[in-house]
Amino acid sequence: MSNWVHTHGYTIGIIVGVIFGIVSRVSMLQTDYRQYPTYPHGKIIHISLGIIAAALGAVAVPALLEKNYTAVTFLTLAAQQFRDVRNMERLSLSQIDNLELVPRGAAYIEGIAMVFEGRNYLVIFTAFIGTLFSIVFAWYWGVMAGLVSVGLAYFFKTGQKLADIAEVAHSDVRLDGPDLYVGDTYIMNVGLDEDRKLIKEHGVGFMIKPKNQNNRVTLANLGQRQAILHDMTILLGVYRDSGEPSLIPMAKLQLNTGDLAVFLLPLEKDMNKSLAALRRVPVLESAVRMPSKAGINQK
Repeated sequence: MSNWVHTHGYTIGIIVGVIFGIVSRVSMLQTDYRQYPTYPHGKIIHISLGIIAAALGAVAVPALLEKNYTAVTFLTLAAQQFRDVRNMERLSLSQIDNLELVPRGAAYIEGIAMVFEGRNYLVIFTAFIGTLFSIVFAWYWGVMAGLVSVGLAYFFKTGQKLADIAEVAHSDVRLDGPDLYVGDTYIMNVGLDEDRKLIKEHGVGFMIKPKNQNNRVTLANLGQRQAILHDMTILLGVYRDSGEPSLIPMAKLQLNTGDLAVFLLPLEKDMNKSLAALRRVPVLESAVRMPSKAGINQK
């Protein structure tokens, strides 16, 4: 048995790496409330790409150990393919976004596309580590390394949530004549009496207070604001139809403090659920700014 394992060491290592690469991709693939990727066809596409990525990461190890460095250059072709996946996701979501009552926005779409590309690289990493430990040490070390790699990949699955960078609280919605306010923050002018009645009946407001100067700049990003509005309307619904600009959800800054006032017209007016949903909105990587790291802002 030991002789067979030694003879087929590369094969066993590749099998271990591919298995853990696929497990890693499946663990990071989830159709949630945003219904993306779609089920089942969207999942089939991404699982298939995950199998390809796992195979690439696994076979790279024997190629390196045999000093066949030319064979490793196919990883550059794989990187190009996964960049094409990112472009595909961007194009698909952009087309769908035109049909949303409250769009995701370009920044949110770019973030989703970048995530799907990055997860394929995590699959390659997982398969590479599992195969490397299986071949260099023993197959059971490869299994242990594969489990650790899957855990690391799952850890990097998600980023920050809104609750990590800001404090969220309910705020009053009021109308001063045609002027709509959330707290003390002016939102917009509502001209029609019918729209004002709907706002009084269904409107809710929230105040998002950034925890520091960096977070203040992040909340000011228009893409991040649009992501907040889109996620909230997906979870709670939105009381409007196309062609009704006065009923569209909005997010406006309180310029003096940097607080973000959010106005919504949800179908389900549950404050506890709304606050919980708002705290879980993802922070877009493209919206994160760190002005405190700049030399001119450091003492």
